[in-house]
Amino acid sequence: MNIEIKIDSSCIDPKIIIMTASVTEKVNNIIKILSEDTPRMITGIKEDKAEILEKPEIIRIYSDMGKTVCAAEKGTYIIKRRLYEIEDLLSGDSFVRISNSEIINLKKVNNFDMSFAGTICVKLSNGETVYVSRRYVSKIKKILGL
Repeated sequence: MNIEIKIDSSCIDPKIIIMTASVTEKVNNIIKILSEDTPRMITGIKEDKAEILEKPEIIRIYSDMGKTVCAAEKGTYIIKRRLYEIEDLLSGDSFVRISNSEIINLKKVNNFDMSFAGTICVKLSNGETVYVSRRYVSKIKKILGL
């Protein structure tokens, strides 16, 4: 993606023009992000206190017994959003869904163990081990260039 900024003193309000061969999912995501008025942050609750979670600190976000849980460098938090809403907030970053109930931060992965038949074992920086569901294996392999 190329980004170009033109300075024009006669331009009062910023104007964004997207030039593309076709409208793809990536283009739609860019439009959605640019159209939002609300800040794109994730807030977690831990011990009755709300904290803003910085994206680089997030290791994984998953569903557990009807709640959305975030494992971060500073601990485990409950998030008051659905997993698909968080996936939208994290789109375009280093986060990827590995199952219907889990999103991981690729920058927090130590390694991918491909020796399991039909799935991928993921070792995370916090010592946890998670598995890519069969449905998402081809997507992960594509992201990894395998």
